[in-house]
Amino acid sequence: MSIDLELEAQERSVGPFRADILCKDTANGNWVLVENQLERTDHTHLGQLITYAAGLQAVTIVWVASRFAEEHRAACDWLNEVTDEKIRVFGLEVELWRIGASPAAPKFNVVCKPNNWSKSVASAKRGLEGGSAGSILEMQRNYWTAFEELLASSSTPINPVSPPAQSWVAHGIGRTGVGLNLAMNTKENYARVEIYFSGSHAKSNYAQIEQRKAEVEASLGEPLHWQPLPQKKDCRISLALTNIDLTDEDDWPRQHQWLVEKMTSFYHVFRPLVLSLKRDIAAPVGNDESRT
Repeated sequence: MSIDLELEAQERSVGPFRADILCKDTANGNWVLVENQLERTDHTHLGQLITYAAGLQAVTIVWVASRFAEEHRAACDWLNEVTDEKIRVFGLEVELWRIGASPAAPKFNVVCKPNNWSKSVASAKRGLEGGSAGSILEMQRNYWTAFEELLASSSTPINPVSPPAQSWVAHGIGRTGVGLNLAMNTKENYARVEIYFSGSHAKSNYAQIEQRKAEVEASLGEPLHWQPLPQKKDCRISLALTNIDLTDEDDWPRQHQWLVEKMTSFYHVFRPLVLSLKRDIAAPVGNDESRT
């Protein structure tokens, strides 16, 4: 697993402290904070990490130090255990390595990391306690788990993510506010690949890419569903696999193969356009989008 990041700021204030490096996870817009410490870990930095988690709410924290004290490694493990999937803490020890006469280069050793599987299971368990709604959540998590396993084994530049127990899953495409997502609908019997625009620049970003509609569809070789969603804040461009039974596990390999192929095509066609988006264009703000 890896994270596609977009740099937001350096030495950014978070509560009473200043974060060393603050990034956004382009897959979901969540904060990723990197805290560097050139000496042994200490209680002061541990307190800062907790403050960051409280202030940013949904955050991945990467604590880099020359050496981790055992009590601080245990504290990070404990934070990963007691928090939900919105909070993730990584601990990295850094070394300098030199091969022959080459310049010294950093080597990072992971000393603690979140157990995403146990967190996703805990999240699904909370859903299962809801009865029939829980069985749908379990199916969704199993569906995305099988998909992400296929994605990880495929020849594609798209990074797999932890499978959620929900009707959609987000992947990054290089910019915050633009997702390369998948969604399912068990009532209307379809699964789709989509470029999903959210945030204050959603309308502007969508309009810029819509101007290239003919070029995009020619590159993909098929028409897409363009949805500006004028009454809502978000927008999407999608392609759906229809008339499928999402509960038929025997048919999942076919469905997942279609999703991988179309998602990879979307990545190659849309990523250059997404990276070239101009962010200085004002965007109207509407109501929050609820996924359907």
